[in-house]
Amino acid sequence: MKEEVVARDETVGQVEEYDLDTGDDRIIGQALRWSFLVLGIVGVIAGGVAGGIWWFHHKPEAVAPPPKVELPKTRELASIEVPRVPFVDVTQDWGIDFVHFNGAYGEKLLPETMGSGCAILDYDNDGDQDLLFVNSDRWPWDERPAPDPPPVMALYANDGKGKFHNVTKEAGLAVSFYGMGVAAADCDNDGDVDLFFSAVGRNRFFRNEGGRFVEATDESGLGGGDQAWSTGAAWIDYDKDGRLDLFVCNYIKWSREIDRVQGFKLDGKTRAYGPPSAFEGAFSYLYHNEGNGRFRDVSAEMGIQVTNPSTGVPMGKSLGVIPTDVDGDGWIDLIVANDTVQNFLFHNQQGKKFEEKGALTGIAFDPNGYARGAMGIDAAFFRNDKTLGVVIGNFANEMTALYVRDSDFLNFADEAVSTGLGPPTRSILTFGVFFFDYDLDGRLDIFSANGHLEEEIHKVHVSQRYRQPCQLFWNAGPDGETEFVEVEPALHGGDLAKRIVGRGAAYGDLDGDGDLDLVVTENGGPARVFRNDQEVGHHFVRVQLEGTRDNRDGIGALVEVHVGGQTLRAYVCPTKSYLSQSELPLTFGIGKHNSVESVTVHWPGGPKQEVTDVQIDAMNRIVQPK
Repeated sequence: MKEEVVARDETVGQVEEYDLDTGDDRIIGQALRWSFLVLGIVGVIAGGVAGGIWWFHHKPEAVAPPPKVELPKTRELASIEVPRVPFVDVTQDWGIDFVHFNGAYGEKLLPETMGSGCAILDYDNDGDQDLLFVNSDRWPWDERPAPDPPPVMALYANDGKGKFHNVTKEAGLAVSFYGMGVAAADCDNDGDVDLFFSAVGRNRFFRNEGGRFVEATDESGLGGGDQAWSTGAAWIDYDKDGRLDLFVCNYIKWSREIDRVQGFKLDGKTRAYGPPSAFEGAFSYLYHNEGNGRFRDVSAEMGIQVTNPSTGVPMGKSLGVIPTDVDGDGWIDLIVANDTVQNFLFHNQQGKKFEEKGALTGIAFDPNGYARGAMGIDAAFFRNDKTLGVVIGNFANEMTALYVRDSDFLNFADEAVSTGLGPPTRSILTFGVFFFDYDLDGRLDIFSANGHLEEEIHKVHVSQRYRQPCQLFWNAGPDGETEFVEVEPALHGGDLAKRIVGRGAAYGDLDGDGDLDLVVTENGGPARVFRNDQEVGHHFVRVQLEGTRDNRDGIGALVEVHVGGQTLRAYVCPTKSYLSQSELPLTFGIGKHNSVESVTVHWPGGPKQEVTDVQIDAMNRIVQPK
């Protein structure tokens, strides 16, 4: 709106002095006032007479009343009453003492800002969910004394009684490298969960041999390039041969020399962490599982190496990946979150090749056609129909994206603003993000872990802070005033609102009570574990698959829970968020329903399996028929 400016004399407000003993001015002023009063009365009378004559000769014609207009009925909006569900920080009480080490010592090298991930998994097959944290390392050129003890990965065993114990050394994971993310799955179908770690430099693979991990990087062929920077990773069976393959994101072409020569400055003087836009992109990896513990790099032949058409160099700057069947054709696709360049959607051509269709499907850019700084990612049927939503955490001042596909066609639109998710996330820098049903009401909510890159960002952007609170969004359903409501600290207990440098995030039932607890990693700081203390009286159904013809974990299967005339859907896909992995079992909240009609499992290799004997408030283990 154009603003009007009114100029005024500088002498306004000043009072002139007059000689009060002189009466001539007063007499003249009174005479003038009487003259104006008489003239005004005469003018009013004359004007009234003239107006009456005009009206007499110009009587208005009668006008027909306007037709009655039927206004549309106002849509009745469902009332929104967000439940109170406390999340309590139990990190110390449960025995978790992991602190991430990023190796920063003044050179401001970009990997130091990116943090690391975590995983919730059952590594020893005792039925309890354990915790794994990825650590980084000191730089090889750092001449300072080495930290004692050295930074290593951290594995905590759940004793099922509310305590976790550090078993890193006895489990064979007391190893040091500049780790980033983790992907856990039974990739050799022997009944134990194996581990892949992405890293700055050589990636690592550990085979689980009865609860102890043995490094098998060389024989597996999963090491990647010694100069690569790998980030998010996901186990998938893209060709449905019953063996899990591996997709690995690569971020940028990076080295200490490339980083230092850029000369990044925070305020024109102080050395700063540089943006990824200043670095060349990198090709991600796709490995085919050949069996016998060996993998083959099929990245080029399968079409996942995307080049910039203008420069011919790798386009991707990939951080997050979510495997999901975007068009319901039975083949798992890949959506990749890229930082400062367009997102990718690799459409699976029945296991023979992938076609990149990010721009064609609307998921590559923001609504204005710009690429964003994408970090973490997840996908889910958040409206309890076939509407698929893809949530992506973005850089500060870009807001979290919510791409929505409301049919089986490859056509997405960003509905972050219209659903209420976007505006509260605009000033936040989001890394870990995912869907989950924290109050078990049957609708999927959203959680995000947030934090900036620069410790002194407030000096150049007064609205930004290095440490930022996590955010929790309650799904109010599509008929409310807003679909996603940011939960206030008074309703989640306040511990989530404490400012941290959030990075990776995952969820799982850590204490065996059926609701979903939270785990968050902090860049260069301690991990956080938040216990879900909901008491809303809602029921749940937990499902864990065991494949016999398909992969043993059932990864890629679609599970449907039929309850109360609706269908709740979820893919078995533990990879989500940022550099992290949530638990393998699926949890479906069913609200006040005390039974479900059935559970349908669409196995990756088919056919579907119907289960009618479903236990509520319990784990249901479903074995694929042979």
